[in-house]
Amino acid sequence: MMLQDKVAVIYGAGGAIGGAVAHAFAAEGARLFLTGRHRAPVEIVAKDIVSAGGSAEVAEVDALDEQAVDKHLQSVIDKAGRVDISFNAVGVPDTKILGVPLAELDAGQFSLPITTYTTSYFLTARLAARQMIRTNRG
Repeated sequence: MMLQDKVAVIYGAGGAIGGAVAHAFAAEGARLFLTGRHRAPVEIVAKDIVSAGGSAEVAEVDALDEQAVDKHLQSVIDKAGRVDISFNAVGVPDTKILGVPLAELDAGQFSLPITTYTTSYFLTARLAARQMIRTNRG
């Protein structure tokens, strides 16, 4: 089991990609801390993992909120002692732009996915790196 005794935080764990990654990490023995902007879909993933014998805890965290991410990571450190893996699978928060032809998008709609992904990846990676550097792990 490649991830035995590893502590993993997955952002966007309630979505298709995040949920699949959570199941794969659990199958490899990781202790999971699953997050999402909405708790209900993340709880479904966690329940499935726990019923299969894995370890998964759920938190509602907006990966675009630096303070929320930092607070959650600190709670993971308090519970697990460290963070070994930070995986970001966030989705676009506004589905009103999906399927809209490029010619009909305004600049704000066009940049929403770019801003969302890059900001959340930056925040989650930077904050996790700070924790990993302190513990010399990850």
